[in-house]
Amino acid sequence: MAGLSSDSLNSVSKLTGLEGSGNAHSTPMFYKGLMQVVPVLVRTITNVRYEGLERIPDKGPAILAGNHTSHIDPILKIMGARRPVHYLAKAEHFEDKTFQKLMISTGQIETFRDSGGTDALSSAVDVLSSGNVMGIFPEGTRSRNKEPPYLSRGKTGVARLAARFPEVPVVPIAIIGARNFMAPGSAMVNPFAKVQVNVDNPITFADWLADPDGGNMTNDDIANMIELDEDGQRSIMKLLYRQFTDQLIENLRVLGAP
Repeated sequence: MAGLSSDSLNSVSKLTGLEGSGNAHSTPMFYKGLMQVVPVLVRTITNVRYEGLERIPDKGPAILAGNHTSHIDPILKIMGARRPVHYLAKAEHFEDKTFQKLMISTGQIETFRDSGGTDALSSAVDVLSSGNVMGIFPEGTRSRNKEPPYLSRGKTGVARLAARFPEVPVVPIAIIGARNFMAPGSAMVNPFAKVQVNVDNPITFADWLADPDGGNMTNDDIANMIELDEDGQRSIMKLLYRQFTDQLIENLRVLGAP
């Protein structure tokens, strides 16, 4: 499979319209210290089992994309990654003073519903531009289904972010059993509940875009898209975002996401 040129990938990246603030996003030292101790401790005293952790890059930017059925999901991904992971968190999570300190001390990013998705993704640009790891739930929110299947149609923000950084790996992660560990609406945890976390091979938007089973785009196709007006460009990009997201969600389902 022939890869796309740097010029083509740069063109696709620009078409996302995502720009960061230009400020580096640094990981607080407190968070780095926690990562030296907590993952090993938590994985020792719980019944959480991981498969495929070697597939998570140990350095450089990455996007960890997983299903979302419980409030414990972000922590499960952080414990598996064994390196700091940053999330876009709703403003409500910063309202409680104690919880606010935890969110700030671990470098999580406060987002506001009324500012729109682009502002949130712009913050994610800062994270990835700084070489850090971004955690994303493609469904956009925790599943509200009371019975399986819990996995729902994804929002295309993950694809837009992946297209902005076409050579950054997107790592699919299926979390199975998290609701038994921490039920929706409950602050109680059952550390003995069996949870399985399956990690698949990373995919970059660049590889997906050139793959006949993915975006199926060539350098000529991208050059032709660039010649279109803004509406035409936007239309094609939206189709690509939707296709990438749908295939990512299907990947999570095949991995075992309930």
